[in-house]
Amino acid sequence: MTKKFWHWVKNETPDYFGSDRILYLDGEISDETWFGDEVTPGIFKDELNSGKGNITLWINSPGGDVFAASQIYNMLMEYPYEVNVKIDALAASAASVIAMAGTKICMSPVAMLMIHNPATVAIGDSKDMQKAINMLTEVKESIINAYEIKSGLSRNKISNLMDAETWMNAKEAKRLGFADEILFADGDESSEKNSDDPNDGEKLMLFSRKAVTDSLLSKLNLGTRTKKTTENAIPVADLQKRLSLLAH
Repeated sequence: MTKKFWHWVKNETPDYFGSDRILYLDGEISDETWFGDEVTPGIFKDELNSGKGNITLWINSPGGDVFAASQIYNMLMEYPYEVNVKIDALAASAASVIAMAGTKICMSPVAMLMIHNPATVAIGDSKDMQKAINMLTEVKESIINAYEIKSGLSRNKISNLMDAETWMNAKEAKRLGFADEILFADGDESSEKNSDDPNDGEKLMLFSRKAVTDSLLSKLNLGTRTKKTTENAIPVADLQKRLSLLAH
């Protein structure tokens, strides 16, 4: 394992949630680790289960490997105590999947949550490409499962939000059911939750996708992964093996 994208802190004074364990998830999920490294998933699980009590999980991540995120989601869902999520800046893409494992999800008033369709790079002939398409369809359905459990929105509504690559501020995330509370708020926010109005998604798309993404990645010093992703294209057969890890 070359690096970890998480770290633990012992909380000497239990916080608002009564948590004495704090988990920070920062930066890109599984940039160089997790898959192809049989040790990393075991290390995360061992560290998760090495203590008892509620956990506060702080997230600031643009996303990353959806399969790694799905495994982490499953581990957190199986954890026998509460996992309270705090999004302090960004929970985008695969990181938003991990956030859905929270018993309670709180967002900073200046934080953003983004959901979109899964993507991949695959090599092969037309049959391999069709397999990749089928795999992405199944991955999307599995991700919708997590969003549906948390938000209570219809699968069609969630699918449309993912198609549109939806960026949500804290109030919109709370209104749509992806978050429960807004940090530092006085508790009198008035926003209707879980609307299935097909036009609701329109007001969420107030940003240039490319401009916002490039800006956020730049601030996190991640840059573009286009060249690296192309050089490390994944065979379709390997993608299908990873898909089996999403079952929960």
